[in-house]
Amino acid sequence: MYERNGFTLIELLVVIAIIALLMAILMPALNRVKKQALMVTCQSNLHQWSLFFSMYTDENAGSFPQGNNGLQGGGNNRWVKALRPYHKDNSKFLCCPIATKPVQDAYGQPTGHNGKYAAWGIFSSDLGWAGWPTSAEGGLYGSYGINGWAINPEPGSGRGSDPALKDKFWRTKNVKGQNNIPLLLGASRYNGLAESTDEPPAYDGMWWDEGSGGRMIRYCLNRHDGFVNGLFMDWSVRKIGLKELWSFRWHREFNTSGPWTRTGGVQPEDWPEWMRNFKDY
Repeated sequence: MYERNGFTLIELLVVIAIIALLMAILMPALNRVKKQALMVTCQSNLHQWSLFFSMYTDENAGSFPQGNNGLQGGGNNRWVKALRPYHKDNSKFLCCPIATKPVQDAYGQPTGHNGKYAAWGIFSSDLGWAGWPTSAEGGLYGSYGINGWAINPEPGSGRGSDPALKDKFWRTKNVKGQNNIPLLLGASRYNGLAESTDEPPAYDGMWWDEGSGGRMIRYCLNRHDGFVNGLFMDWSVRKIGLKELWSFRWHREFNTSGPWTRTGGVQPEDWPEWMRNFKDY
């Protein structure tokens, strides 16, 4: 009697079709798992930053770094440099794992990367930040940004002497309502002075210096399916709904019931189209 030694063409096609069907079913689940893993890694980075900021403030009587207008160090005294003894120039901690490609290289030239998945930088001593790694060493870059109001500018220095700004800064961690005050978030810039009247980005991935709607666009990035991760002043870390950004107390005089909150009267159609399906706050 004749015995078959293999599959027929029809049987092979059926097996291939079944494998293709299973792949079509599994791929969305695998993508969700991958995205979830990236979000968890991002939150893990921010938990690490909570330790860095906690150690810094404990060693400085509860005060935050001076920011970019401190008299000591001038423009070099940004938070990344102030916390350098803790992160030790490791860009791994400075980057959300979904946004690791710098917008410029170690020589200040554009890399072609931009938008919500890009990192700010690279900054080096060659670009004027003394004490940072040189271009030959690679420089530093990142995709987290500090709440620009969570600094402690010296009196008489830059923003510290501006009558319209000087009373807005938090200056220290020792304040009430810490769980509603953002400290460090996924961002397209290393800092930003957000206001309640800042307009949302016109499109998903709008870069930090586009338009004139304010600084909230630096944090309103759809990196995690309608959310961005953030570290708060009580050292807690969680995901933040993009519309929720306007409900936090960014500075001492911030209106948490501003025009871009439900309490302030915002309507679904007021949001840019790409944000309308996100949760309201």
